Amino acid sequence: MIEIDGSTGEGGGQILRTSLALSMCTGQPFRLSGIRANRPRPGLMRQHLTCVKAATVICDADVQGDELNSQSLMFTPRKPRAGDYAFNVGTAGSCTLVLQTVWPALLLADAPSRLLISGGTHNPMAPPFHFLERSYAPLVRRLGADASLTLRRLGFFPAGGGEIEVEISPAADRLQPYDLTERGQKIDSYAECFAPALPRAVASRELEFLGTALGWNADRLRVAPVRQNEGPGNALLATLAYEHMTEVFTQFGEKGITAEKVANALVHEVRDYQLSDAALGPHLADQWALPLAIAAWKRQRSAVYTCTTLTAHAKTNFEVIERFLPVGFSTKQTGKGWRVELRPMK
Repeated sequence: MIEIDGSTGEGGGQILRTSLALSMCTGQPFRLSGIRANRPRPGLMRQHLTCVKAATVICDADVQGDELNSQSLMFTPRKPRAGDYAFNVGTAGSCTLVLQTVWPALLLADAPSRLLISGGTHNPMAPPFHFLERSYAPLVRRLGADASLTLRRLGFFPAGGGEIEVEISPAADRLQPYDLTERGQKIDSYAECFAPALPRAVASRELEFLGTALGWNADRLRVAPVRQNEGPGNALLATLAYEHMTEVFTQFGEKGITAEKVANALVHEVRDYQLSDAALGPHLADQWALPLAIAAWKRQRSAVYTCTTLTAHAKTNFEVIERFLPVGFSTKQTGKGWRVELRPMK
């Protein structure tokens, strides 16, 4: 039984999700206390509970503490089972966080799986669908793990109602870690605004401000097609595609926040990334650690990647991964970024 203190480091829901994912992958049970202890409302919220329920179903786990607001959880897994699954967060809580919890285990299953997940698809403090589709999933495919992602319906806070469909192929025998230290040649960069049930002027103002600030012409500024009943919502995305990887940065509009302020925040994210020559941005650097660690563990091979920033979120994630897998992370600041090395521990 691995004992995890949920109040350590960043102290958020990532500790729970990484623990669930690696418990399913390794068969190791864990006990987590102080769940989300550093959050204003600690304990299991609806989306975290959905992660627990999804993991429980997929590996027929024995669980204690799986209820709303619970601050402790004991999870004892059995072997993950491939299959067709449907999970509904029941609120605007993030679909993508549920997906990232169960994705690694289903990669190690013995047959393909299909998931239908309902809830929020574009949430603050969670990876939006387009980030997973364009940034995360292509890197996972290069590990040897194929998956297809389909956005069936947008879902924003507070209405929710979004749906994503995911098909995951088994890849336990094909996983191969690789180094990712350079972006490669620049291929494309563009911005999109998803703003269902909002005046078109909102999207136009955000895109115009961003285009002026970054020097992007009108062809690279796009109002995305949406259904009005998918809103109200406002997500402004910048996609930067390179030879070896793609980054997606997102800012969300909120009531009382001007379109220009939303766009300006995204401009700063893009510029911060462009000032460095490291491969991965801060969010991708955090989320890439888990699938890469699984591949390194399976193949007993080291891997290296570079990133612009190492967040507290990422460092906490490294520590949780090291509790479950015989791997070690080492980090070193290099110029305008960081070098992360992952080594299997003999």
